[in-house]
Amino acid sequence: MDKTLTSDELVAMLTAIAHPLRLQIIAELAGGRVHVSELARRLGMSRPLLYMHLDRLEKAGLVSGQLELSDDGKAMKYFELVPFEVQVTAETVVRALAEDDGKDALHMEESDQ
Repeated sequence: MDKTLTSDELVAMLTAIAHPLRLQIIAELAGGRVHVSELARRLGMSRPLLYMHLDRLEKAGLVSGQLELSDDGKAMKYFELVPFEVQVTAETVVRALAEDDGKDALHMEESDQ
């Protein structure tokens, strides 16, 4: 990971991937971007359920969605993976908490001014 995550970001990422259906979604998107209806068919799940899981993955910064217009004017939502790497070590956790402390200190300094 290039940037140091906060503890909230780390928890969001770990929570997002800690579900069997979301792991399947990630695996499907590893092959490239996919239209939501096609992804739902491949995974055998309803679009509302798929959107719920995609929303969780998107909020964690693991996938991105883009709305596009088809040639006939229909709105079509495509999703693709955002490059990510998950490596959790004690150091990762310590850095995430230190990032939180740094942001808390910065907010305190800003509010003092």
